Amino acid sequence: MIGRFGFLLMIALRHLSRRRRQTVVAVSGVAVGVGFFLAVSALMVGSQTDFVNQLIDAAPHIIVSDELRSPAPQPGARNFPDGAVDLHGYKVRTEVRGLKDWQAIMAAANAVPGAIASPSLSGGATLRLGGHEEALAIIGVDPGIEAKISTIEKQLRAGHLRDLESVQGGIIIGEELARRLGVRMGDIVAASTSTSPSRSMKVVGLFKRGQTQLSSGAGYVLLREAQSMLGRPFIINRIGVRLEDPYAAQEIAARLEARFGYKAESWQERSADFLSLLVTRNVIMYSVVSAILLVASFGIYTVVSNSVADKRRDIAILRSIGFSQGDLQLIFVMEGIILAMIGVLLGWLLGYGLMEILGSLDFPIAGEIQHIPLDRSPRQYLIAAAASFLAGAIAAWLPARKAASVDPVDILRGAV
Repeated sequence: MIGRFGFLLMIALRHLSRRRRQTVVAVSGVAVGVGFFLAVSALMVGSQTDFVNQLIDAAPHIIVSDELRSPAPQPGARNFPDGAVDLHGYKVRTEVRGLKDWQAIMAAANAVPGAIASPSLSGGATLRLGGHEEALAIIGVDPGIEAKISTIEKQLRAGHLRDLESVQGGIIIGEELARRLGVRMGDIVAASTSTSPSRSMKVVGLFKRGQTQLSSGAGYVLLREAQSMLGRPFIINRIGVRLEDPYAAQEIAARLEARFGYKAESWQERSADFLSLLVTRNVIMYSVVSAILLVASFGIYTVVSNSVADKRRDIAILRSIGFSQGDLQLIFVMEGIILAMIGVLLGWLLGYGLMEILGSLDFPIAGEIQHIPLDRSPRQYLIAAAASFLAGAIAAWLPARKAASVDPVDILRGAV
């Protein structure tokens, strides 16, 4: 059996060597298709992976807020669930916003293996300097914990998050807001809220301009400072949770919400619109790059078709000496696979070179030199190879099937 297979392989190689020009063209087509498949998929998948990583790191994986997805039922409707209850003229009781029993929520979140929960309080404030006012969303945080669940520390142009603990009345704002106010590191600004008089705040940090993860209208202060400014001592209205496995966020968020009743949003829920767009983008991407490989397979089809047409007499002789239809099909399918294999190897080299060129390009963004994120994983090479081998085998099998179905008697009679 091995000798028979080797003989068929030798015939296939002999056919290809006799038609060198067409062989080179077919191999070149596959190589170009595979190379550009790798370059395009590396670019698209790499940018998608980088975008998803930014979505994951932009905020805690789970945010528990003092909101409810549905209003609590009225006592009358709750006490008589099966009765015909008609409520009118009642006065809605005003409740203080904030997470009740937030320590229990923190404990439940921290009980998840590898999870870190951080409390915070947000509210509105106004910064004033020299007659100029700017609205600001202040966020009170615990610097020691917040640095573990967010990327604020990495986004700072100047200062450190822990400076909020060492400086009385410290505040971290964005470069854009600092430019509009005309302040720099160490300057003093006046801050006031609807529940507290004006107080002096010292700028101890500036986060970079153009960071989509951080709003330009947000400022960070110490948690107890925010509670004092907003007149809400010992109250928090948000708990951020960072998980060891970000993709488990939906399941854990659902458990926390079912247990405590407060709205718990996972990063997938907050970014649902973007993630649905990525699915559509992937369909378009793989359709385009698959079309590239499909076009490349036409070269293989042409080479094998011409080989079948030129070797009709040889086919008849092989059939007459005992070779089966399957043996003849195997010869021409091997021709297609050999062409695809050589093309894939050359395409891998071409794709690697294109990725090196793309990865070396510099793009000045927000004052920093950045590079195109590329996916260089072996998975892309394997996908390109598998698609090329499949397309090459099918492209060779179509004319091979026709060659195996011919009647050797008719061919030999025509040749006499």
